[in-house]
Amino acid sequence: MSYSPPTLFPIQPLDRFQGASARIKRPCEVTHFSYDDNHEYKEDESGINYYHPPQIGADLREGFETFRHYEDKEDPHLDSLLKALVSKEEKSGERVQVDFVTWRGMMTKILTAPFDFFAQFDMYATLHDGTIYIEEDFAAKALDRASQNDRLPPRNQSYNHAPNPNQPTHEMMTFWGYKFETLSLLSTLPPETPESVIAARPQAPVSNYAQHCSIVRTGFGPSSLLLGGEVDGLWAAKPDPATHPDAPIPWIELKTSEELPQHRSKHDVLKFERKLLKFWAQSFLLGVGKVIVGFRSKQGILRAVDVYETNQIPGMVRRGTQCWDGNTCINFATAFLSHLKETVKEEGVYRITLRKKGGVVEVQKVREKGTGGILSEEFLEWRKNGLVGREKESAAT
Repeated sequence: MSYSPPTLFPIQPLDRFQGASARIKRPCEVTHFSYDDNHEYKEDESGINYYHPPQIGADLREGFETFRHYEDKEDPHLDSLLKALVSKEEKSGERVQVDFVTWRGMMTKILTAPFDFFAQFDMYATLHDGTIYIEEDFAAKALDRASQNDRLPPRNQSYNHAPNPNQPTHEMMTFWGYKFETLSLLSTLPPETPESVIAARPQAPVSNYAQHCSIVRTGFGPSSLLLGGEVDGLWAAKPDPATHPDAPIPWIELKTSEELPQHRSKHDVLKFERKLLKFWAQSFLLGVGKVIVGFRSKQGILRAVDVYETNQIPGMVRRGTQCWDGNTCINFATAFLSHLKETVKEEGVYRITLRKKGGVVEVQKVREKGTGGILSEEFLEWRKNGLVGREKESAAT
């Protein structure tokens, strides 16, 4: 049930957001957590992997039939992020106070909206104790996923027996991305890894159950944010926060893309540089320094690997097709976050919607009371009693 007409935040005209970018606070890790091989929460760094170049010519199709693909069956809300936040505050005895808390995926959709002409999203937001918490509309995501699954062939159907191997299904292309990660990562630093383990990566089972998530504090103009998101791996050893607290963490993001033709057209370059928008946004938001792209054939054979410095990608596009502009994205996101702070000013639940080709982000209150499950009971209890008690003890001493 809706309680008020929506506020409207138009995306066009984009010239409102052009020019020098708003002030950005470099993402700094606040805490982290991992998921193990059963996708169970672990308050450690066991999910971290390290990059080592994959073998060119590897077949990204290999292992598709035995792929362990994790998908949430129930709405995870912000539970893991908030669990890690509670643990951080328990240890420090201090509140992590920001304007927004959300997953990186939500901010990626907002950041790229000005130039993603097919963008659409549904999110929910709630205000609690001065902070706006934003999550994805899980029901809408599940419905979209179900419609895709209805069009998929049976899992035990071999890739080679697909109707047209030059037109792989969405599920197969998703697998290619995880296969590229398996081919590119090691659980230990490369110098400490036996050559036999490195050479055996093409035969290693592929699974997305185990993950590592970094939670960072960042800022867009006057808005401060706490963002959580999965990180693929490290380029080198993680700096010791005790001795190098301000050192950036050398995270990497792994992506796949169809190889560019030898005699490429402007359309070929445009298609790739449009993909770079999401690659850049995802990495920029968490402070990931490098994007490593595996270029594959139409049939899924790894042809080449390129390494891009995240902060150089917008300039590369500006000198190329100019199909998107990083400063415009940053200014749009900054303005939209300020709009949310002006709109989400009371308790209850708000819906944030961008319809496909709609051009306008709608924010509408849909529940007068409560948080709609966005905030876990554990987190609410901690902020109400546990943290307050710690703060009183600290003030008394």
